[in-house]
Amino acid sequence: MISLLIVIFICFIGVGLPDSVLGSAWPVIYKELNLPISLAGYISATVSACTIVSSLMSAKVIKRFGVGGVTAVSTVMTAVALFGFAFTKSPIFFFIMAVPLGLGAGSIDTALNNFVALHYSASKMNFLHCFYGLGIAVSPYLMSAALRVDNNWRKGYILVAVIQSAISVVAILALPLWKKAEQKDAENNSGESKLLSLSQMLRMPTALMSSFAFFASCAVELTAGGWCSSFFVNTKGVSADRAAQIAMLFYIGLTSGRFLSGLIAKKLSRWTIVHSSSLVMLFAIVLLMLPLHVTVSSVALFFIGMGIGPIFPNLTHLTPKIFGRDISGSIMGLQQTACYVGIMFMPWLFGMIAENLSTSLFPFYLFMLYSLFVFALILLEKRSKSDKSERSNSL
Repeated sequence: MISLLIVIFICFIGVGLPDSVLGSAWPVIYKELNLPISLAGYISATVSACTIVSSLMSAKVIKRFGVGGVTAVSTVMTAVALFGFAFTKSPIFFFIMAVPLGLGAGSIDTALNNFVALHYSASKMNFLHCFYGLGIAVSPYLMSAALRVDNNWRKGYILVAVIQSAISVVAILALPLWKKAEQKDAENNSGESKLLSLSQMLRMPTALMSSFAFFASCAVELTAGGWCSSFFVNTKGVSADRAAQIAMLFYIGLTSGRFLSGLIAKKLSRWTIVHSSSLVMLFAIVLLMLPLHVTVSSVALFFIGMGIGPIFPNLTHLTPKIFGRDISGSIMGLQQTACYVGIMFMPWLFGMIAENLSTSLFPFYLFMLYSLFVFALILLEKRSKSDKSERSNSL
């Protein structure tokens, strides 16, 4: 399944590409179109709302159309949406294009994460999310290049959309590989996958705690990536193109953290990696809170990315172990939903804070989100150990 794994890695670049481009371009967009700075939060919230709908339906959609079909359709939808962003002249059109962007993101995330968690090692899961980090780092780089040449954010969006279109072609050409893999799964694991309703999952305390941890970690990641450019422009006084370059440091750190996690996953447990990453993130956020030179703050942003990077893939890979292979697909749909609730509300909330108070509160806001994550993580680990002990005693 090496050829299929390569396709999955390539497609996961496409999962990351759209997530960072708006934040990198927004310091120029809102001034050019005379928009309030907080509108970016509303646009991101619209994307997230559509992704929530897609995530809640993901288990049924994947069961009906297969992982390959969902991957191909999702990448096409996001490519179309990115081209739409590039040519919009009205804020309303941003919201219209946010719909296919969000709907395309939810199911593919759940589909690919669950497939890799079930069929590959923790190292492969971390390397998978390195490719997400690559995608999410490429967008600020391309946007920075476009802004540096002639301050044209539309060209940046077009460049990202072209790459996403190429990835969609790969996803479509790979459909026969998916068909073979899914036929093999059907032969080897007949009847293994079970669909849980939302009400069933909400009655599972461990599922709620896991979802809360995903909610908080994704809120940290997307708030940090989405608002760091505005923080460096408005608080640190750097230019928009340099801020986009600094934003890229966050995503380079995120990718580096996942790559390093993949290398050490065979030697350290997934929980140990999550704990270590959390400590790195704490140090970096505290460093960003201090009134230091922009260079030091840029380094701090890099380490925030390095700290948050391994969290998502390692918690995701733990899902089949904590909940069982048979219901992991449904649980991951709930986890993805929680992620996008955090992505929808928490960056939006900071947008309101930035507009009414100051972008200088950015690192303190990240610290608050980090504290929520640590609280959820402690509860999840205790509950998962308790569940494991109960299952052992019942045998």
